[in-house]
Amino acid sequence: MAAETIQGVRIFNGDRVVYPLVGFTKRDVINYYVRIAAYILPHLKKRPVTLKRYPDEAGGQFFYEKDAPAFTPDWVTRFAVWRRSGESQIHYIVIDSVRTLVWAASVGTIEIHPFLAVMPDIERPTEVVFDLDPGEGANILSCARVALLLRDVLARLQLRSFAKVSGSKGIQVYVPL
Repeated sequence: MAAETIQGVRIFNGDRVVYPLVGFTKRDVINYYVRIAAYILPHLKKRPVTLKRYPDEAGGQFFYEKDAPAFTPDWVTRFAVWRRSGESQIHYIVIDSVRTLVWAASVGTIEIHPFLAVMPDIERPTEVVFDLDPGEGANILSCARVALLLRDVLARLQLRSFAKVSGSKGIQVYVPL
């Protein structure tokens, strides 16, 4: 198994196809994250994340990973959060550098789900998200109409909002606090 290095991270199986319809490889995904790092890292700064990992290909089997896996490099920042049960802590990864972003992509992460709060005060959100997913009889255009109505209501309340497509089939409206 040959390895290459990107941003100081050893990458195995860089030629593995992750997006079969277009032929994008694991290396392509990692290089994409490197190219957008300047734009994404400010939004991840000091926010613990949940990784959505696809061990084979996008659209295939996936799992969410909250707790840093045992093979997480020592240089990756972690932030411990007590489980609701109080029995143990979850050691979340914090993506605070291009190198950590590359490592996350190298383990099959395609989606990154950051906390709505920043460390250390994770009980105080810094933004609110309205997750608009189409239900029975609705579609993405229905979500867009609701997002526009929501934008107008928030503007009347003098709140800024930003819409983005969700990882699924809807729209998310973010409101910084």
